[in-house]
Amino acid sequence: MEVSTFAGATRTWVAGRPVPVGPILSSLRRGSGDPTYALHDGHIWRAMRTPIGPATLVLPASAPGGRVAAQAWGPGAGWALDRVPRMLGDADDVDGFAPRHDVLADAWRRFEFVRVPATGLVFEALLPAILEQKVTGHEAWYAWRRLVREHGEPAPGPGESLRLAVPPAAETVRRIPSWTWRQLCVDHARSRAIVTVAQRADALERTLDASADAAETALRSLPGIGVWTAAEVRQRAHGDRDAVSFGDYHLSARVGTVLTGRPVDDATMAEVLEAYRPHRYRVQRLVELAGPMPQRRHPRMPPRRHLPTPGSPGGR
Repeated sequence: MEVSTFAGATRTWVAGRPVPVGPILSSLRRGSGDPTYALHDGHIWRAMRTPIGPATLVLPASAPGGRVAAQAWGPGAGWALDRVPRMLGDADDVDGFAPRHDVLADAWRRFEFVRVPATGLVFEALLPAILEQKVTGHEAWYAWRRLVREHGEPAPGPGESLRLAVPPAAETVRRIPSWTWRQLCVDHARSRAIVTVAQRADALERTLDASADAAETALRSLPGIGVWTAAEVRQRAHGDRDAVSFGDYHLSARVGTVLTGRPVDDATMAEVLEAYRPHRYRVQRLVELAGPMPQRRHPRMPPRRHLPTPGSPGGR
């Protein structure tokens, strides 16, 4: 039942299972300073741009009894409340998943109720994913914060008091000039890819109704969108439990350490994960949640020297 008041619209979803909201939604957070995401007073707050308009959504950080009381504000409040079950993994089918490794089995016992979220917001997932291409997390998250703060808008309702902000609309992104991207510490390759997907935003949202293979093909048909970026989007927007982030700087080492006892490369990781189809991303997520970090054997990826850096006159 939904109730609309001056305090926003509310709705309760009864999942029939424990719902660890925090771990489920944590993959949507882009760094500790993400302006679209906040953990406050035992609740998770999200600012989003729905197909209907901006919305602020608040959910309990955990619902061990399976009863999720959601509240939302803004023009997109109804859409956000409708999406809560899928956003918390209600459409994620875990049948057939059977861990074959001790560390993974232990992680599954600890996180058996963590599901793959499906936000239903393709463009929202693409923006930060492209920003994270071939740069350090520090650089990508800095660019994401500035992009949202400077070109988005304050979150509706009490989200604004928490300094939450809604990501910019596709039409806004299309109008950002090239020199502004440089001030955001975003190189030409990434800004060009972002503008391209902004021009195709409506068509990309239709991939939500396509098969996994068709969605992959549509995403990767765009310049600047490769296997890693497409997987990152399918994991979050489509809820694809089999989309692996091949090409990630650290993932193969982490997965290899958990499943084989040693770091491996992408090709070997693909071989090891093959037995887990169609749950390969579930394995990745469990490793991210509970797997040990391998010992660092290489220096950290250095920041790009040809761009302004945070703290410099051009990078603020």
